[in-house]
Amino acid sequence: MYKKEFEIRWSDIDANGHLANSAYTNFMSHARMGFFIEYGFSMKTLTDFNIGPVVFYEHTYYYKESFIGKPITVTVEVSGLSEDGMFFKFEHNLYGHNGKHLASSDMLGSWIDLKTRKLTVLPKPLLKQSEAFPKTENFKFLTKEDTRVSRKTPKDLS
Repeated sequence: MYKKEFEIRWSDIDANGHLANSAYTNFMSHARMGFFIEYGFSMKTLTDFNIGPVVFYEHTYYYKESFIGKPITVTVEVSGLSEDGMFFKFEHNLYGHNGKHLASSDMLGSWIDLKTRKLTVLPKPLLKQSEAFPKTENFKFLTKEDTRVSRKTPKDLS
C-alpha cells in the first residue's frame, strides 16, 4: 500500500470550516501521482512514451470531518487493471491524524496517447512495471465493459 501524508491548509477548507470535497480530490490526485512516480511512471517517462493518465470518474464516500492544521494520510492501491494496461482502477482511503477513517474513493481511469488524443494501451515496459503495483484484496482484471457500468453516455445540447 502506498501512503502519502498531507497537512490541511487554509485553502483546503470550505465555508463549514472542514476539509472541502475538492481538497479530497486534490489530495487523492497528488497521492496518485506520487504513487506513479514511485513505481517508475515519472513525468519524463510518460512524456518519453507520449502518454498521460485520464480520469473517467471518482466516487468518494465521506465518513468523518477533518479540520485545518491536522495531518491526513492518503493511501493508494490498485483495485483493477486491464490485461493490456489501458484501464486502471484505484482505491483511495483517507485517514485523520488519529487513524480515523475520513473517506474512501474509487477512481477509474485510462491512458491517452498525447498526439492522437485517443485511449491507448500501456507500453510493454510500463505494463511490466505495473505488475509491482500494490493491489487491493478485491483486485480484478478490467474489461472495456467495466468502464460502462454506470450506463451513462454523453448527450450533447442541441
